[in-house]
Amino acid sequence: MIYTDESTVKIDSVILPGVFKSIEVKGDAIVDEQEVEGQSKKPKQATGYDDVKVNIELILEDGPDMGKLEKLETIQQIFRTSGQEKPTVHKIINSHTAVRGVKQVIFKQLTHKAENKKGQIVVTLEFWEYTVMTITASKSASGSTGAAAAAATSAARSNLKAGYQSYLGNRGKAPVALGKSPARDTAKGGKHLATVKAMPY
Repeated sequence: MIYTDESTVKIDSVILPGVFKSIEVKGDAIVDEQEVEGQSKKPKQATGYDDVKVNIELILEDGPDMGKLEKLETIQQIFRTSGQEKPTVHKIINSHTAVRGVKQVIFKQLTHKAENKKGQIVVTLEFWEYTVMTITASKSASGSTGAAAAAATSAARSNLKAGYQSYLGNRGKAPVALGKSPARDTAKGGKHLATVKAMPY
């Protein structure tokens, strides 16, 4: 959970060290530009909205109990601990983000800048709106498709002539005329050729 008030920023159970300077909430529409030959002005098409971005700025200075680099290290441990592979999702409680409809965020970016003369570190914490996407997998229609194909094949066969249906059932067998000797092909070295009965199509 991220909580901010006029002077404090709290992430989960940790109050961030430093002085709270500002919060910025930014939302963008997604607009695609199209290339049109012969026109210098590109037509634009709105396609949706980008995730809302929240920037929180802190100022770190040396204190009696903790130096500014130690404070920065504390914030770094919240951004990413050693061995952490994925960012953590946080709830955010703030009047500005509530108005914009942002309830959950991820810690997207941590930036710090040292100002030499002032002896302080300016830290920017960037959070991105996080919305859970529900993906529903539909069942494969392969079973019903197979049944439909079988039904179509059966219907097609019923429209065929009886003689051709009989042929389809006996395909792969070379029928030989019963009671007759196979013909001899003397032009091909005396090989026997089976006499094939003509099929009624």
